[in-house]
Amino acid sequence: MADKKRLFWFIFLRVVVVSFFLVSTIILDIKEPDSLGNVAFHGLIKLIIATYAFSIISLFALKFSEKVSSALTYGQIIWDVALVTLLLIFTGGVNSPYSFLYFLSIINASVFLARREAYYTASLCGILYGGIIDLQYFGRLAPFGLSQYPIQQYGIRYLFYTIFLNIAAYYLTAFLAGHLSERARVSETALQDKVVDYEELERLSTSIVSTLNSGLLTINQEGNIRVFNPFAEMLTGINQDQAYDRHLVDVIPGFANFIDKFYEPVQDEVDFFDESGKRKIFGFKSVPLTDKDGFVMGVILDFQDLTQYKQMEAKLKRADRLAAVGELSARMAHEIRNPLASISGAVQLIAQSGETCPKDKQLLEIVLRETDRLNELIRDFLEYARPTPPAIVKLDLEALIADLSSLLKTDHRFAGVSIKTQIPVGAAIAFDPQQCKQVFWNLLVNAAEALTGQGEIDVRAEIITDSASGIAIGDVVKIEVSDNGIGMDPKDVGSVFEPFFTTKPNGTGLGLATVYRIIESHGGIIFVDSKPGYGTKFVIFLPQLVEA
Repeated sequence: MADKKRLFWFIFLRVVVVSFFLVSTIILDIKEPDSLGNVAFHGLIKLIIATYAFSIISLFALKFSEKVSSALTYGQIIWDVALVTLLLIFTGGVNSPYSFLYFLSIINASVFLARREAYYTASLCGILYGGIIDLQYFGRLAPFGLSQYPIQQYGIRYLFYTIFLNIAAYYLTAFLAGHLSERARVSETALQDKVVDYEELERLSTSIVSTLNSGLLTINQEGNIRVFNPFAEMLTGINQDQAYDRHLVDVIPGFANFIDKFYEPVQDEVDFFDESGKRKIFGFKSVPLTDKDGFVMGVILDFQDLTQYKQMEAKLKRADRLAAVGELSARMAHEIRNPLASISGAVQLIAQSGETCPKDKQLLEIVLRETDRLNELIRDFLEYARPTPPAIVKLDLEALIADLSSLLKTDHRFAGVSIKTQIPVGAAIAFDPQQCKQVFWNLLVNAAEALTGQGEIDVRAEIITDSASGIAIGDVVKIEVSDNGIGMDPKDVGSVFEPFFTTKPNGTGLGLATVYRIIESHGGIIFVDSKPGYGTKFVIFLPQLVEA
């Protein structure tokens, strides 16, 4: 089947050629009147007009209908053969210079149809050409203005030679044109298949690159970026337009140490700082990018953000170390507690003896006081190092804070301290009752001690629907315990939850560390905000207990 576009150009070129014949005929008639004869001239004009009409109709049919291409192609070949035949009749028959136009019809048949149709067209052209010469020789074409006398002067032998030579040329043209057309058609089909494959591969590779869950970029031999996929844009905060054709080190400076090693497979990590100065750790792999001949054109880099993994890894390592140290420390503390109890009991017996002088009794009281303090420290440490598994139940936060407030009023440290609460009704949390009391007991006592006997403690709670707290998706309870006391030094704020850190003369440094561990074990987080002279505020985020 003929290609629609090529058929269009074939018709268009025929119109151009026919236009040339029209102009040539008119000019010839003007310069040499009656050179073609009246019948031939008018016949030629009618033939050209008919060809114009047929070409225009064919163009419209080709434009508005997809189904007429094959039939239209056969029609064009037949029309061209007929056109050349009539053109020969009107322009001198055997003396006409246009017999070569049959070759164009044969070539067109081989190009638009197939080799078999080219042979059919060659046969038809041979028959028609031989018929014209035969009819002219016997005077049958005289009504068309074609005289028999010029052809009879050549002789029979010359006419047979001319017919044989033209027919042989027609078949040779059909053979060569058909062979070349078949090869061109096979090559075109193969090329079209390859183009389709390449287009499909391009779409596939583009889809894969754009949907990768890792950053992917390519650089050329000069180190300039060529491909920068959407995930790379998300990781770096730099879009492809900004990154394209920039040097890799300008976009991600951490690659400066590896730029000369990329042409061998490399796997490593680099640091990256975004516009806000936040540090990220990128893990990457590089693979040389080669062409079809194996020459290196550049490098493909695949990278991912390992920041959270590294932080998690560091936390796990620290947790493992702390767990090992905690287990060892807990065993040692437990072992120390037994002889400490023996020492305390022996000292008490000695102090109660009547033979002990007052000066020695004072020394023994110091020993008893310090052993009690040491015993309290060991108890707190064991609570921190060997936490009791929480027995989680539903707790009404408002009722729990109210009970603690009533209980703490009898404590001398709360003599001049008022506790104000603003807790919404129904704020329920999932918590171990004893551990929850321990958390808020520590926080309220610390606040009262920071007030130095006079001041106000505010306990506020609210239910927020926001994941900004970083602990859960959904509703959380935000609890604030604040005082207007002396506050803390900024350098101490970051260490308040570390074990054995304290600013109190007699503190153990395990109270807030235990609070932090309990809050964390219940799926919450705790922050502290404090300024000297403005007081201290502890902020706790806990998952809200939602009834099923």
